[in-house]
Amino acid sequence: MTYLEAWIETAGALFSQALAGGPELADGLPKPIVGEATAFAAEITGDLEGRFTVVLDPGLIRAALMGEDADQRESWRELLKEAAEAATGELLARSGIKCRVERFEPTGETSPVTRSFQLKSGAQTWQILVRDGVKAKQPQPEAREERPAPAAPADSARTAQGLELLLDVELDATIRFGCREMPLAEILELGPGDVVTLDRHIADPADLIVGDKIVARGEVVLVNGNFGLRVTEVAAPRKRLESIRCLF
Repeated sequence: MTYLEAWIETAGALFSQALAGGPELADGLPKPIVGEATAFAAEITGDLEGRFTVVLDPGLIRAALMGEDADQRESWRELLKEAAEAATGELLARSGIKCRVERFEPTGETSPVTRSFQLKSGAQTWQILVRDGVKAKQPQPEAREERPAPAAPADSARTAQGLELLLDVELDATIRFGCREMPLAEILELGPGDVVTLDRHIADPADLIVGDKIVARGEVVLVNGNFGLRVTEVAAPRKRLESIRCLF
């Protein structure tokens, strides 16, 4: 579920309850708003981040949908803020996505438009435009691995000589499609035709393992009737060398 989808559900319910006449929020065709529009923007942070803007038809501010004596503009601000915050709760309940409304304020931004809606009450119809800039939070770049100081020339020469002695050593390499923990009782009950579900999706890469270390990942392919691995990721050379320590 996206933030926009959550907002549509919560805003539609709130509008029908809080506004006079119980108007219905429905999809509409986008068209230019005539007159001075009123817009409010919610700043979303958390698992999702970005700016969500709602633009109101000037007729909504003139209509007494909030009551005859109410400040229509301020009442709409409070209602739209409530809808924005309720959408974050809907996202958490439906999808486990954690986010919050950091700020909610008037704005002059009225375009570009992501979705257009109509608020219908009897014979009257008003336009509400939405600009959805809320996206999944971008992951932070990983910290660079600190590299040890380079060895002295004499040490480098001895290391290179030692590696040359190991280059012809044959090692067992295993391709791992996935794994799963199972109770002993389930293992003993296995029989022909049973299916064991692994912890990996069919589109995820398989692991190439030497010793007990993952040295590469890639796509499983067929080569002359045999399974093979097309390598897409390779571990750093130092990590690959660590995989053979337990073999000597």
